[in-house]
Amino acid sequence: MDAPEAEFAAPEPVEQQAPVEQPESVEQQAPKTRTGRVGVVLVSHSKAVAESVAELAGALLGSVEPPPLAVAGGTPDGGIGTSAELITAAARSVDEGRGVAVLCDMGSAVLTVNALLGEEPSQLPEGARIVDAPFLEGAVAIALTSAIGGDLDAVLAAAEDARGYRKR
Repeated sequence: MDAPEAEFAAPEPVEQQAPVEQPESVEQQAPKTRTGRVGVVLVSHSKAVAESVAELAGALLGSVEPPPLAVAGGTPDGGIGTSAELITAAARSVDEGRGVAVLCDMGSAVLTVNALLGEEPSQLPEGARIVDAPFLEGAVAIALTSAIGGDLDAVLAAAEDARGYRKR
């Protein structure tokens, strides 16, 4: 036996009310905590080198969403060198509350990052650490490990493993 067709009436209009102010969520109230991924900063004496290494590391991730990554290459006027200002800005821009891995190419880049880490108060975000790894291999290792959700210790360990990559 067929069921009788139900009649549907249009809903009656609802009177508009003033929006109710919602209290801040716990996420909005709390300072940055362990919610994001480890930030990655590539520091090179050359902006072009830093950007190229970042591009290659990103391309090698395949379909994995890239981590928060920034470069601090060269000087603010575009020259060759290192800049505490650029490094600090890059580190702050990728800080999601789980630490920031800072990978340097060589020499004064390492000295500048170590100086920033040693300042009181530090100019770098809480949990920022310098990475001891070769620049290209280390960049790929830390980008991938951060992208898949590794914590700061895992990111640093992956970078250190990159020091041992054999090429023959």
